[in-house]
Amino acid sequence: MSDIKKYAVLVAGGKGMRMGNALPKQFLPLAGLPVLTHSLRTFIKAIPGIQIILVLPTDQFSYAQIVLQSLDNAVDIQIVGGGETRFHSVQNGLNAIQEPGIVFVHDGARPLVSEALILRCLHQAIDKGSAIPAIPVTDSMRIIDEDDSEPVNRDNLRIIQTPQTFNTNIILPAFMTAYSADFTDEATVVEASGIPVFLVEGERRNIKVTTPEDMIIAEALLK
Repeated sequence: MSDIKKYAVLVAGGKGMRMGNALPKQFLPLAGLPVLTHSLRTFIKAIPGIQIILVLPTDQFSYAQIVLQSLDNAVDIQIVGGGETRFHSVQNGLNAIQEPGIVFVHDGARPLVSEALILRCLHQAIDKGSAIPAIPVTDSMRIIDEDDSEPVNRDNLRIIQTPQTFNTNIILPAFMTAYSADFTDEATVVEASGIPVFLVEGERRNIKVTTPEDMIIAEALLK
């Protein structure tokens, strides 16, 4: 496994609008470090030698220095510009990959990803070609049809997380397709290419930081 090249494409395109802050959310301080630094450190610790591809809007490149300076060691980080949509941003990140291997695509706004989840995704992607973290739905759910609604069996529902992890020979060709509004994540792009994806156990603490309340929760979980 050590001779397989590993990549982490971290997509960070937040503007900070819902945070009510001029600083993009991925650079806001969380437990003394930028939000983005937490997931970067975890990937680097879980997989020494991993190549990091950081996808940022071009007008946020200057902020990247905040993150780079917060990392303990010199690491292989390549910064590429984002695109019009998440699909295009991920596509730009994948275009920076030169050798076959395993690639993680992770939300920069998920700072609490664990080493255990990263390694679980890695092992399954090597074995099955893909690993999509998912957790069971615990709330009651209903589907709405105009003024009517009906309950949905939550036993058949899963909440999808990142890092969505793939063999490069699966995800790179899939992202050569034209954009579709049906692409909600990397798994849907791969499935549209005719290749099935495989779920892996996610983690409840692997939350996405979107609002000020999320920052409070994330800080509490880190402590």
